[in-house]
Amino acid sequence: MRLLLLALILIVPLVARAQQLTVMAAASLTDSMKDISALWEKAGHKPLQMSFGASSTLARQIEQGAPAHVFASADEQWMDYLAKRDLIAADTRKSLLGNEIVLVVPVVKPQHVTIVPGFDLLGMLGSDGRLAVGDPAHVPVGIYAEQALRKLGLWDGIVPRLARTEDVRAALRFVELGEAPVGIVYATDAAISKGVSIAGTFPESSHDPVTYPFAVIKAGDNPEARALMTFLEGPQAREVFVRRGFKVE
Repeated sequence: MRLLLLALILIVPLVARAQQLTVMAAASLTDSMKDISALWEKAGHKPLQMSFGASSTLARQIEQGAPAHVFASADEQWMDYLAKRDLIAADTRKSLLGNEIVLVVPVVKPQHVTIVPGFDLLGMLGSDGRLAVGDPAHVPVGIYAEQALRKLGLWDGIVPRLARTEDVRAALRFVELGEAPVGIVYATDAAISKGVSIAGTFPESSHDPVTYPFAVIKAGDNPEARALMTFLEGPQAREVFVRRGFKVE
């Protein structure tokens, strides 16, 4: 009997360690989290099962019971949304990263502008072009964009010309494909694209700080999920985030 109990004690940590984790992360974290998954697997864990999209969409999926162990949002608002519903392990919440929002144009038609109050954004769009951006009604990059455009006195004139997308990567694709002459995305998204160039960077004072809170989901709280959070704060993950252009908090 004692031998059986000892065997169970030894086996349980191995079973927990072998569990595959599901991570729901903002679309702008796609490349970084794929890199980190490879490092996590190399460290002896199962590769991460990942779902990427708008933070708003993922938060609502978690609210509706979608299985997840860790959530990474592109803003504090959607992590707050889950926190208010008691769906995250509050002691695990940490804002690990920062970013910038930038104006992008097709790489074949480069432009450079100084983003100041009243700059000629409509002129950049031309007579019938649209501004590609995540839907400001719920997508974080769109929310930041609306804040900035309001601060710069451009919002009312731009609203009718928005091409609202489901997430930041969709806005990026619109510009890459030439379906929109201008878009607003994160600096890290612009950096991974060969199809766009940065026309200008929005002043940090024009919008809320772009931060990325991470947290363990209560329903998926286990030692392995908490180990992943520790890993995400560690040197290997930090190196990935820095290489991908994020500001490490």
